[in-house]
Amino acid sequence: MSSRPHKQSMSELKYRRLCEHVERLREDLARPRARVSTASQALIDYCKATKDPLVPSVWGTLGKHEDPYAPTEAGCNCVVM
Repeated sequence: MSSRPHKQSMSELKYRRLCEHVERLREDLARPRARVSTASQALIDYCKATKDPLVPSVWGTLGKHEDPYAPTEAGCNCVVM
């Protein structure tokens, strides 16, 4: 008879895990979705409209004012403590 409470607690644990899993599935189902074609087109549009200084073969050489990776004229603005 001592194994009966153990089985009951294991059953309760399994039931709780299943309930948690079902809740996660419901949350996933409620998450907003986008069609792959729509998301792909948005990504293509973004890549066409946004210059990438790390890909000069596509965009050409960017001016220093456009390139966030260009070294600054003033040198390093680091403070060492």
